[in-house]
Amino acid sequence: MQLRYNYRAYPDASQRRALASAFGCARVVWNDCLRHRKEAHAAGLPYVTSAELSRLRITQAKRTEERAWLADVSAVVLQQSLRDLDTAFKNFFDSHKGGRQGRKTGPPRYKSKKDTRQSIRLTTNAFSLQENGTVYVAKVGNLRVKWSRRLPAAPTSLTVTKDSSGRYFLSFVVDTEPDVLPGLRTDVGLDLGLSAFAVLSDGSRIDSPRFLRRAEKKLRRLQRELSRKVKGSKNRAKARIKVARQHAKVADRRRDWHHKASTQIIRDNQAVYVEDLAVSALGRTPLAKSVHDAGWSAFVGMLEYKAALYGRTFAKVDRAFPSSQVCSACGFRDGPKPLRVREWTCGECAAVHDRDHNAARNVLVEGRRIVANGRVETSNACGVPIRRAHVPAQHVEAGSLRKGRTIQTGISGL
Repeated sequence: MQLRYNYRAYPDASQRRALASAFGCARVVWNDCLRHRKEAHAAGLPYVTSAELSRLRITQAKRTEERAWLADVSAVVLQQSLRDLDTAFKNFFDSHKGGRQGRKTGPPRYKSKKDTRQSIRLTTNAFSLQENGTVYVAKVGNLRVKWSRRLPAAPTSLTVTKDSSGRYFLSFVVDTEPDVLPGLRTDVGLDLGLSAFAVLSDGSRIDSPRFLRRAEKKLRRLQRELSRKVKGSKNRAKARIKVARQHAKVADRRRDWHHKASTQIIRDNQAVYVEDLAVSALGRTPLAKSVHDAGWSAFVGMLEYKAALYGRTFAKVDRAFPSSQVCSACGFRDGPKPLRVREWTCGECAAVHDRDHNAARNVLVEGRRIVANGRVETSNACGVPIRRAHVPAQHVEAGSLRKGRTIQTGISGL
C-alpha cells in the first residue's frame, strides 16, 4: 500500500525564489494546456493529446521569447503538471460516465498565483536524499528538512508544497507492506457527535477538543486587525499571514489529535465500525462551524487507512440505518427523536438509554452483521445497496510506525 509522509522544509532566500519560479511555471503550463484543450473543444476539434500539448506548450514554448523562462526550472516539474491535468480530465470523464464512485467531479479549472496552496510534483529522477540529511531538488538545491521520523522505504515521488501561511512541506509517497498487529478479540462501534466527539459501544466517551472554538477569540482579534489594513499594502500582507498561521495552528492541532485518537482505537480493537455521516450536508446547517471543527471525515479516513495498515477490520454503517431509533436491548424501533432528547426510555422493555451510547451499540451490531455476511454491499434501512469503498491512501500524514521495527531504509544517520 502507498503512504504519504510529510516533513517541514526550511529553504533559504535563493531556494524560496527558485521554488516560487517552479510554482509559477507549473501553473502556467497547466493553464496553457487547459486553455488549448478548451479552445479545441469549442472549435469542434478532436481531443488534444498529451504528446501534442507537451510538444507545443512545453518544448516549443521554451524557444519563444514569451515563454523562454520555462527553461529555468526542471523539465520534470512541467511534465508532471501536464500529467496532473490529464489525471484531472480523466477523473472528470470517468465521473460523468459512471466509472468513478462518489460525487461527480467538475472539469479542471484555471489556477491562480493567489491560490492559498502552491505545489509541484517530482519523480525520482528530479530529487534525491542526501547523506547529510538534506533533500536535493533539481534546479532548487539542497533543502534543509526537519526529519520527524524515518522513511520506511525509498520514496517514489515528491511533492513540494507551500501553504497559505508561508510554510514549506515535502511530501514523500512510499510503497510499504502492511504492519499487521497481533490479533485481539475486541471490537467496537463508534457514534460520532458534537457534545462528545465519539461515544464507544463499551460506554467510554471521547470529549471533543473544539480547537477552533478555543482559538476564536484570538482569530477575531487578528481578523479585525486585517480588515483595518489598506488593501494592497504590506501591512495587510503581514496581517494576512498572521491570520493564516493561526488557522494553520488550529488545523495542525486537530490533525495531531485525530492521529492519536484513531491510532489508539485501532490498536485496542480488532474491528471498528462507524456510521457513515453526511458531513457535506451537515456543513450547510446552523451547526456547520461545529461540524467542521470536529473533522469527522478526516478522522474516519484515518481509521480506514490505519485499519488496512495494521490488519484490522473496518466497516461503515449506512447513514440511513436508524441507530438512534432502535432499542439496543430488545430491538424495538421507538421512532425518530429530536436532537434535544439525550436520554429516552424504550416503550417495549422500559430500558433507559443514553442516546449516543445506544446508537454506538446499534452500530456495533450492524457492523458485525455486515462483516459476518462477508458482502461488499449492504442494504440501508430503505433497502438500497451501499457499496463499501476501497481503502484510500492517506493524503495528509502517515501513521507512526510500531516501536521495535528494525527494517528501515532512508537517510542514514537519522
